[in-house]
Amino acid sequence: MSDTGVRHEKWEDIPLETVKENITRRLFTGDRMMLAHVYLDKGAIVPKHSHENEQLTYIVTGSLRFWIGDEGTEGYHERVVGAGEVLYLPSHVPHRAEALEDTFDLDVFSPPREDWLDGSDSYFHDED
Repeated sequence: MSDTGVRHEKWEDIPLETVKENITRRLFTGDRMMLAHVYLDKGAIVPKHSHENEQLTYIVTGSLRFWIGDEGTEGYHERVVGAGEVLYLPSHVPHRAEALEDTFDLDVFSPPREDWLDGSDSYFHDED
């Protein structure tokens, strides 16, 4: 029996990518989902953005403050997500985040974030 398509890797063997000065990540991708280790230094900002991908963010250590939705609209709110907590973001929901302390989070995306894979995630480099 063949295990065609099956992959097995150690996280430490996956290259650590520098997203910007205070954010790094490692990515593991399947055909229809992506798992990311994201490391944010205290004070790191993930600028406001949205994407077609559903997102699960599980905070392993640290905490992130999220601003969810468009400011001034119904449903806009802030949420602090701490260690041991998970946040679900549906497709196309605008959000931004700030690391309240050094933070390690696991992000799951479906489908995979093509902008992360091809380097077109320019929102990380826009003015905060």
